[in-house]
Amino acid sequence: MNETNPPPTPRERFYRRERRSVPAARQFVREAVTDWALGDRLDDVLLCVSELATNALVHGVPPGRGYRLSLSLLADGVFRVEVHDSGGGRPSVREPYGESGRGLMLVAALADKWGVGERDPGKVVWCEFVI
Repeated sequence: MNETNPPPTPRERFYRRERRSVPAARQFVREAVTDWALGDRLDDVLLCVSELATNALVHGVPPGRGYRLSLSLLADGVFRVEVHDSGGGRPSVREPYGESGRGLMLVAALADKWGVGERDPGKVVWCEFVI
């Protein structure tokens, strides 16, 4: 991308607090990655979206609310995924316990960068992929 070919317009979608939102979020991301011709890292991106959306549902979205998924392709060739939720707390990578606790460990391993930002109310958990 350069001055004559700016990055595409960011995309976002709101999802209710329900299990079926995770596959819907993956499909939304799959379409954007395909439209923007970023397929080389599709599997990594989709797994990270699944983990971040699931974490928002389980830990970050109070009953009756939802989360917002935002996608952007930055001018420097970085694909950014953000999951905004209204829950408290600050997620971090931790040691797995039984069947849970691997989500952010996977995101940290697959994404080129990830982090947590503040919003009022709640937080934004994001990850980036150099394309």
